[in-house]
Parts: sequence; structure tokens; C-alpha cells
Amino acid sequence: MNSDLEDLYQQVILDHSKRPRNFGEIPVGAVHVHGDNPSCGDEIHLHVKFAADGAVEDIKFTGQGCAISQASASLMTMKIKGKPRVEAEELAHAFQTLITTDATDSPRALGDLRLMNGVRKFPQRVKCAMLAWRAFEQALAQTPESEAEVSTEPK
Repeated sequence: MNSDLEDLYQQVILDHSKRPRNFGEIPVGAVHVHGDNPSCGDEIHLHVKFAADGAVEDIKFTGQGCAISQASASLMTMKIKGKPRVEAEELAHAFQTLITTDATDSPRALGDLRLMNGVRKFPQRVKCAMLAWRAFEQALAQTPESEAEVSTEPK
């Protein structure tokens, strides 16, 4: 990453970790997934409300963790809120590819999330960035108003 891109990466991470978007709960009608990253101490409580057609009607999160995990969750909720289910699943897959492979042609659809590709240089931090996304993938497999757990570490 060149220094201008690194500066932008740091600015976006800090902004979203200090002022996370879509931070809060959806108490009724949502799937709830608790995610944790024991190696870092990150925790997320993801709340996803799906529309009748499966689209992501609303999505919020609470929790605590490092700047990367909080920023990733904030950016994720902004990107997939309101998206049809298929498109949200594609974005989740594209994000995972972005930070776990050396692919250089990340989809434009990821927008600011493309700045997170610097995380892949630090394998332990990949788990931080993926926590919210793993929780979202689990939410996709749940029935309405259910609860689940997901972890970055095998139990």
C-alpha cells in the first residue's frame, strides 16, 4: 500500500471505530448472532432484520473490540443494509476474498471496504475484520427471531 492509501485506511478505520454507524439493537423481529474472537477479545452482537423477500431490511450491532473489528462491522452494516439477500451474500464473499487472498481486483461494489485489504498483511487481524461478516453469514442461516453464536476460533 502506498503511504496515501495507508493514511486513508487509517483515517477510515479510526473514524468508523470511534463513531460506528448502525450501532444499536433491533429488539423485535430480528435474528441475533453473538460473535467472539477469543484471541483478541473482540465481541459483536449482530441484529439483522430480513424483509419478507429476504432482503436485509435493517442491520445493527453492538459490542466491543479493536478498531479493526468495530470499523469492519460499521462498514459492513452500511454496505449491506437494504440490499437483496443474494447481493449481501455476494458482498460477504467478496470481502472475505479481499482480505484473505492476494487478489488485486476487488469488486467496486465493496466501496470503502476495499481499504480493508491492508489487514491481510497481519493474519491475526484478519479474524478481527472477519468477525462481523462471519456473524452475518450465520444470520443468513437462521430463522426469524432466532439466536446463534459464532467464533473465530474452533470450540
